Formats: sequence, C-alpha cells, structure tokens
Amino acid sequence: MKVESSNYPARYWHRNDDGRLQCDLCPRDCKLHEGQRGACFVRMRQGEQMVLTTYGRSSGFCIDPIEKKPFNNFYPGSSVFSFGTAGCNLACKFCQNWDISKSHDMDSLMDQASPEAIAKAAREHGCKSVAFTYNDPVIFAEYAMDTADACHALGIQTVAVTAGYIHEQPRRELFAKMDAANVDLKAFTEDFYFKLSSAHLQPILDTLVYLKHETRVWLELTTLLIPGYNDSDQELVAMCNWIMKELGPDVPLHFSAFHPDYKMMDVPPTPVATLVRARNIALKQGLHYVYTGNVHNIEGDTTFCPSCQAPLIVRDWYQINDYRLTALGHCPDCGNPVAGRFDAKCGHFGRQRIPVTLG
Repeated sequence: MKVESSNYPARYWHRNDDGRLQCDLCPRDCKLHEGQRGACFVRMRQGEQMVLTTYGRSSGFCIDPIEKKPFNNFYPGSSVFSFGTAGCNLACKFCQNWDISKSHDMDSLMDQASPEAIAKAAREHGCKSVAFTYNDPVIFAEYAMDTADACHALGIQTVAVTAGYIHEQPRRELFAKMDAANVDLKAFTEDFYFKLSSAHLQPILDTLVYLKHETRVWLELTTLLIPGYNDSDQELVAMCNWIMKELGPDVPLHFSAFHPDYKMMDVPPTPVATLVRARNIALKQGLHYVYTGNVHNIEGDTTFCPSCQAPLIVRDWYQINDYRLTALGHCPDCGNPVAGRFDAKCGHFGRQRIPVTLG
C-alpha cells in the first residue's frame, strides 16, 4: 500500500512575537520564517504552520537481526523490521549514515508507506519488532508514533535507535509508544558534543535518566569510540561511573568501532584493543552487560551472568551459537535473573539481512 507524499501537520511548535514559528521538538529551538526548514531539514514552515516533510516516506526497508540495532538483551535472535527517513537534528562530523541523515534529496531517496502498511509488512515477515533507525526518529516523531500505534495494534514491539536529543514534552509522548530504545551516548564531554555534533551533552543525559526511571522502555546504550576523541581511560571511567550512579548496573552498554567516514576521513579506525580496554573499564566500574560492536570479538558479543560469570548467550557477530537462559530469563547455573526482555525460547533469525520493498 502506498500513500501520497505530503507535508504533514507537525506538533511541537509555537509562534513567537516577532512572527517566526519556533520548533519545540528538540533543543535546537529553530525559529523559522516562511519557507525555511529547521536544522534537521525535514521540519519546515509552510504558511502559518509547521509541517513534517517526510511523513509516510522512507529511505528503505530491511529485516535485520535485533542484535544489529544493537540490542543484546531484548528478545535475542529475533528479527526486526527496520526503516528510517532522512535528515537529522545533530551534525556529527563522524556520521556513519551520513548519506541518509544528511540527505536533502527527498524525492529520489524515499519509498512510501503508511504506518499501517509498515505494521502489516512486519507481521507478514514474522518480525518481533519494528525499529525506527538509520536516522533519528526524534525528527520524524509524528510518523514514528503513528507507526508504533499501528504496530501495537498487531502485537508488534517498537524500538527507537536515537541520539536522545529531544525536549521534555515530545520525549514523553514519543517514548510512551516505544518498547525499547538504544540511545547513542556519543561521548561524555560537552566539548565533544559541541565541536563534533553541534549539540549539547546535558539533554542526552536528561533523556537517559527519564527513560530509566520514568518509563518501562527497555534501555541500552551505544558509544562509538573514536581514537583520540572520546576513548581515554579518564573519560570512560567518568562515563561508566555516571551510568552506574544514575542508571544502574543493568543497562547494557555497547562500545562500537569507528571507521573513517563523512568529515573525519583522516581519523584511523578503532583498534579492537581499544574496545576491549573500554569493556574492561566498564566491567571494573560495575556494569553487568558490556559489549563490543563492529568488530569480531566473541567474548565482547557474549552475554555473561553477572553473578557467576557463566556465558549465557554466546554470539559470533549476530549469530547466536549458544543460548542457556531459562524460560524465565535466569542463569541455569546459579539462578540469577538476567536483565532484559526475553521469550521462553531464543529466536533463530541469524545474521541475515533482507531488503524489503513495500507495495
């Protein structure tokens, strides 16, 4: 089923005394004259209202292993129906999806699909969940929320892969419709966020605390380690101590490898040793579930029991080679519960990636 592309009436804005319309979705607070677009490029002033220009339009659809998002403690082995749109409200110089997040070519980039068509396609392909990913669902919040409603009506879970850069009211409304979120904690210094992402650290920390303590959303974190920028022992210790204090030890943390891209082609790839060092620091600070990503490291892919250290979910990339959790999600050796969302049996989707065309 296809829907005609249109400029969808946006929420989260108000009119200023000077006549400009101010977007209230994220901390950028873009103030727009007629015809102007926000920094995300997809929210635009049209007459006396704000519109979302990407509603019902996608950069493509694909079925992935849930571990690729990455989620390791959320229905392991299951398949997820993934899609995104275009644009982004951050300006990361290291963006690894820059062809999508920085695209201004809306017409040639996007397939079209209604929320109901996406939910139906996910069900027909046997997907446990639908992921709003590739670019940030914050900027297409209306589309994401309507799609989440359509998914829940068919018994399908929804997950957001996001930088978490969002104001309080839309944050409440968006995440009220999400079952899980993986939030990019890109670094733990204001200097990094300001210089490399044109954003600020505190709003992301506020989102993390909100998700952990005021919602039922399953939360995981991802930090892309960039050599020389956010990989020092000092910063990693500070970040992990904050996670322990504010979020607790059971929030999974993924350290992911950087590869040269976009405006940081002169920075070398992240060595495996850096990811292993970061993982060891996080475990030493008391975090229970710490993973490595974008590299081949079976130990860093494996879920261990935080009590007896038995390997419980052994992965090789996105392939699950051994799954030992009980039907209740406990360690079979010591009986310790493992934090996460689990079915009675592990999924077996594996490492495949299946592009999908709707309509």
